[in-house]
Amino acid sequence: QVQVVESGGGLVQPGGSLRLHCAASGTMFNFNTMGWYRQAPGKQRELVATLTSGGTTNYVDSVKGRFTISRGDTKNTVSLQMNSLKPEDTAVYYCNAIIRSYNSWGQGTQVTVSS
Repeated sequence: QVQVVESGGGLVQPGGSLRLHCAASGTMFNFNTMGWYRQAPGKQRELVATLTSGGTTNYVDSVKGRFTISRGDTKNTVSLQMNSLKPEDTAVYYCNAIIRSYNSWGQGTQVTVSS
């Protein structure tokens, strides 16, 4: 069974930066796709950014040019660099890992953008 753990959330002022980290463990296989999703209060969970094993990235329009997803230095890890943060980026951010037949989610990490 694949376990997914996120870290790096917190409180930041508008215009600031945060870096989220995600690690998937419990498997010998490399990921097919890993990504970040977010859910704000009263809203549905939405895709933020994904990264395939081949290096293809995909971003929701609202974060393009501000957020960057990248592969980590160790197996089955990814990071999300978030710059120029806005209050509307406030949400719980969830990491998702698709590895072979497993589609696993982390518990989420809170990101709050507020002055």
